[in-house]
Amino acid sequence: MPRTKKRSSRGGQNVAVQPFSDEDASIDGLSLCSSFSDALSVADEGGEVVEEAAQEDFQYKLKVYIDSTLDKSAKTRQGALDGLKAAMATRILYEFISDRRTTIADSIERCLKKGKGEEQHAAASLACLLCIQLGSGIESEEVFKTLKPVFKNILLDGSANIQARQACATSLGLCTLVAEDDILDVYATMECFESLFTRSYVREDGSRPSLNPQTTLLHTNALLSWALLLTICTSSQVKAITHKHLPKLPRLLENDNVHMRIAAGETIALLFELARDTDPEFEYEDWEPLCDKLNSLATDCNKHRAKTDKRKQRSVFRDVLKAVEEGEFQSETIRFSTERMTIDSWVRKRTYDAFREFVGSGMNYHLQANEFIRDVFELGPPMLVDSTTLKSMKVSRFERHLYNAAAFKARTKARSKFRDKRVDVGEF
Repeated sequence: MPRTKKRSSRGGQNVAVQPFSDEDASIDGLSLCSSFSDALSVADEGGEVVEEAAQEDFQYKLKVYIDSTLDKSAKTRQGALDGLKAAMATRILYEFISDRRTTIADSIERCLKKGKGEEQHAAASLACLLCIQLGSGIESEEVFKTLKPVFKNILLDGSANIQARQACATSLGLCTLVAEDDILDVYATMECFESLFTRSYVREDGSRPSLNPQTTLLHTNALLSWALLLTICTSSQVKAITHKHLPKLPRLLENDNVHMRIAAGETIALLFELARDTDPEFEYEDWEPLCDKLNSLATDCNKHRAKTDKRKQRSVFRDVLKAVEEGEFQSETIRFSTERMTIDSWVRKRTYDAFREFVGSGMNYHLQANEFIRDVFELGPPMLVDSTTLKSMKVSRFERHLYNAAAFKARTKARSKFRDKRVDVGEF
């Protein structure tokens, strides 16, 4: 997907934005950013005063959080980091953050270097949210240049806190996607990830490395970040990576950890998709053994595995098998406000999953209002929607009930006919 490096010009979007979902939000309670205000009816004078006071109070709290990241108490610093994370995940704060990006980046760096475990994890996550807010441009590049060496030092330091290393593996990947301005540096970061997840490969003699669950999770995070950066590689680099890693990645499918198996399967599907986009005549030498392995995971019935793990694994590997055998992807539609976005490829899925890991429940809101994320998913500029239109589109609970009941009845009848046909075929 195209990503242009540009200086953001979103001064109109400020902290007055409130998070909401497309179905459950109360229209009267929404507080949209100033870039949407022209399309809304003008509030009465008293309402404007109340909203302005609330905005000032919120900004004051953010300033307190920023100052508290330097507090002597680890508990206070942790609370401040979590408060900033929650704000950035659910609001557009570009104007407020842009003026304070250096201060926030310095606080993140300090917490990463001097903090422990959970504090380092929170600081690494905040770094990603800061880059998401700033977008792909000069501001985020400056922040990332400060934090990248710290991320890599922690990631590759075997004596560092394992929780911090896990967080850095994930955050370094997304920050690189957003803010790295040199493709050669992207490749160098991918090599850092390779040096980790390749240690989980089953050896050629069939022996498995002895790794504890926390180290396996570190390797899983590294693999997922590597796959994320794979989505922005050039065609020539995709060919080189496919030749080097596709024969070896299936070894990860034998890992005892279900999350590693799933990450490996999705990465293999992504590699096949990119390889075929680069070369429509692409063929994999060990295609049949790979399909057999994927099919066994899609129908796994091992009793020693948890039911929830088996259920999730089967679902994922059915899709992976289709991708490898037929080049198909099970598309998914994401609804937000009046818009729809289709996840129609493994590239889009890996990118969407990466952003959603940090933004969480605020993802639909960012898809609607965050210019950078809209640019990544090619959604165009944010749409202007007035409150009257939103109200007219809101379906009542009773209407939803009638629709669901009718759909259920039609589905039951269709399935009954299908079952009758199967019986007739069997008897014949």
